[in-house]
Amino acid sequence: MNENLQLILDTTQEAMEAAVGHLETELAKIRGGRASSSMLDGIMVDYYGVNTPLNQMANVNTPDARTISVQPWDKSVLDPIMRAIQAANLGFNPTNNGSLIICAIPPMTEERRKILVKKANEEGEHAKVGIRNARRDGNEEVKKMVKGGLPEDEGKEAEAKVQQLTDTYSGKVDKHLEIKEKEIMTV
Repeated sequence: MNENLQLILDTTQEAMEAAVGHLETELAKIRGGRASSSMLDGIMVDYYGVNTPLNQMANVNTPDARTISVQPWDKSVLDPIMRAIQAANLGFNPTNNGSLIICAIPPMTEERRKILVKKANEEGEHAKVGIRNARRDGNEEVKKMVKGGLPEDEGKEAEAKVQQLTDTYSGKVDKHLEIKEKEIMTV
């Protein structure tokens, strides 16, 4: 196969992998019934006037399936951390025992579980849009090469490989969504 065609296929595959990787990151943030330290990812704490990620100023652990503990390295930031967790509106209320913050994760209602499944499916659709965009870009590059003198049968073969990549990565998205839905709906 032509080197330029291989480069197009590699670029297309990288874009599709990035879409699936982003989906995995977003799905990790969706609470699935049990506590996960990733639920607090993205929370920024006002640390002496500087917005600092929570995971850079404290140990975040899950001692059991219904609890997240946050142990700051500097005890003077317990209150700002509590305010940041409350402001994130994650659906639980942190408590402070003087040395660490404990977040008790309430059990989810059936309605809340359905909302989370819907959110997960929306993230999956965003990933599929990214995959389709990568397919479109790859096919456009192949068509430009065909116009530039590449034999048409090689162009068709490359487009078929791009479609094969699309099907593979769409299947990965579906698999991730299926696993996440099962995790969310498990009581």
